Amino acid sequence: MRLGIFAKTFPGTDPAAVLAAVKQAGYETTQFNLACAGLPSMPDAVPSDAVAAIRVAARSSAVSLAALSGTYNMAHPDKAVRVDGLKRLAVVIAAAAALGIPLVTLCTGSRNIADHWAYHPDNAAPAAWTDMAAEMEKALALAERAGVDLGIEPEQANIVTSASDATRLIAEMGSKHLKIVLDPANLFEHATPDGARAIVAAAIDQAAGHIAMAHAKDRHGDGRFATAGQGVVDFPDFVARLKGVGFDGALVTHGLSADEAAGVAAFLRGLL
Repeated sequence: MRLGIFAKTFPGTDPAAVLAAVKQAGYETTQFNLACAGLPSMPDAVPSDAVAAIRVAARSSAVSLAALSGTYNMAHPDKAVRVDGLKRLAVVIAAAAALGIPLVTLCTGSRNIADHWAYHPDNAAPAAWTDMAAEMEKALALAERAGVDLGIEPEQANIVTSASDATRLIAEMGSKHLKIVLDPANLFEHATPDGARAIVAAAIDQAAGHIAMAHAKDRHGDGRFATAGQGVVDFPDFVARLKGVGFDGALVTHGLSADEAAGVAAFLRGLL
């Protein structure tokens, strides 16, 4: 497993400075965001000089680019919003292909029009799944042509809430380019340490063979998110179970400050 962190953990819009900070904090790979190159996260274009600057920064820092963020609301109730999001996703996928980044991470979306990471009661309606799945088919057509994988992350506030939902979608899509990004803290909202351990273990068993990336974020028992190692997620068990199902990709932490990054790197590296 390779140890990584969200590039956006570190401030700045110069990819060389951002990736140097990633390396200095003790990480060897990153989930990159185009905001770290002075662009919108979902731009309408990525200039060739920006691609070149990111490539040079990755080489000079010796930090590999494990994934590129490409999130928009794939279940937004307004079709025009989804159309615009897909257009921008095509730009992100093309940038990933140009940079040799193997994975673009997605958000399966929410009926919440204000925030695609926020819950809405209509998320469980069949129409929400249908809209998201139709969007995913189009996204996969783009990804397949570019030779890039797409990663969906089970999130309690999104359409895909569990490993079971994710494997259902993979089966429906029938594409080897659709993978799972597994974040243990997003698999539950409120749990005891024992309860969280059981939920995470079951999800790893369900997702085995489909996991392209693991995230390392934590959660307190009352639902508040936490820095890895500070909540109820049993990270030694999480990492051991990932190894047990043959996962050898990137373990990428996020939801922490730049000041906390080095300490979290030491904690997670001790588990790897």
